[in-house]
Amino acid sequence: MKPAMKVEDLCVDLVTRRQKKRIVDHVKFEVYPGECLGILGESGSGKSMSLKAVLGLLDKNFQVSGQAVFDDKNLIGAPGEELRKLRGNQIGMVLQNPMTCFDPLYRIGSQMAETFAMHTDWNGEKIRSVSLEVLDQMRIHDGAEVLEKYPHQLSGGMLQRIMIGIAMALSPELLIADEPTTAIDAITQYEILEEFERIKREKKKAMIFITHDLGAISKVADRIMVMNSGRIVDQGDFHHILHHAKDPYTRLLVEKRMAVMDRYRDILKREERKPCLN
Repeated sequence: MKPAMKVEDLCVDLVTRRQKKRIVDHVKFEVYPGECLGILGESGSGKSMSLKAVLGLLDKNFQVSGQAVFDDKNLIGAPGEELRKLRGNQIGMVLQNPMTCFDPLYRIGSQMAETFAMHTDWNGEKIRSVSLEVLDQMRIHDGAEVLEKYPHQLSGGMLQRIMIGIAMALSPELLIADEPTTAIDAITQYEILEEFERIKREKKKAMIFITHDLGAISKVADRIMVMNSGRIVDQGDFHHILHHAKDPYTRLLVEKRMAVMDRYRDILKREERKPCLN
């Protein structure tokens, strides 16, 4: 099977007047249709920077080299206008904080309509129909009412689901989710992860899920690639990462996660042992 995207020898350097600093160092990966590749790492590991470099989202202070082949084209060095058309149409993106991705001055319906008008040739009637369909698919009730609301009137989880719905409505070949559960509460995180699982299962799309949360990535990713200091330090399925990781940094991430889970189980056991006062 042909990969939806194949990245080879990706390097990113931050160039200033005084120095040249390597941010991403010879990264390579591929992701296939119907598969979710998880990229795991803490802040500053280079995980988000790698995808921003591929999609042409870095400014002129960064030098990018290597190859990122998508639809038989190398995206590295491609014209900005060409990359802009790809983003949204063929490559969907769901970003970290939904509150900052919507303009607080405009209604949800207007912002959805503007996005669809930018990437399609749909007329107004079609755009409204798709907008309502998106809200329904994302399990958001009273769609017509929601379209009239402003972003601050909706929860972070609802806004995140709307972002996912907009991205999928444009039928991208690849969906990139960059820390999509970071800025929302634990219950909503679970709902969002369920949504990504459903998309992977039903739509058979290629997906890249970027996060620092081992628990989140274990739920949606088929393969996990761990990054540290701009390099790939480990990769494999969740069982490999959990039990057979050789890299010290990867083992540290696992130990942190297991410590949190052990603490959680201890609290539950103590609560169960408390006498009933009724």
